[in-house]
Amino acid sequence: MPDFRELIREVPDYPKPGILFYDITPVLGDAAAFAHLLDRMTAPFADAEIDKVAGIEARGFVLAASIAEKLQAGFVPIRKPGKLPYQVVREEYALEYGTDALEAHVDAVGPGDRVLLVDDVIATGGTASAASRLLRKLGADVVGFSVFIELGFLDGRAALDGLPFHALLRYD
Repeated sequence: MPDFRELIREVPDYPKPGILFYDITPVLGDAAAFAHLLDRMTAPFADAEIDKVAGIEARGFVLAASIAEKLQAGFVPIRKPGKLPYQVVREEYALEYGTDALEAHVDAVGPGDRVLLVDDVIATGGTASAASRLLRKLGADVVGFSVFIELGFLDGRAALDGLPFHALLRYD
């Protein structure tokens, strides 16, 4: 079993001073570690009858698309504004200074679709919470959130309002 913590590269002061960035690309580049990561992120939801797996831009896409294939489900990209070519639904959310937004195609999910939300890291939970609201706005039943790394000291899971939550690694 690969030791994910040994493979994750910690990059100080990226993307700005004072931020410690957890770079998962070495995990993705190691075939055995990547396969194990996908198995472990998928397992808690294997029997949840998932229709779609939604991935949050950008590293969440890599994980979500692969998990969707494992669950024999469709993949839904959740993107920053202006990146999708068709009609979209938008969900804005607050940042420490200002706001941001996420978008999905209006037909990405339908009423009653069972959707698993996936990302690489959860920090404050603002992006994950906005993605969940966006999917629900489209009528989906968001059945859980699977994430590779949880930055526990930022308590992002609290922003998910009790949504079933699974993280492989937690940094406190």
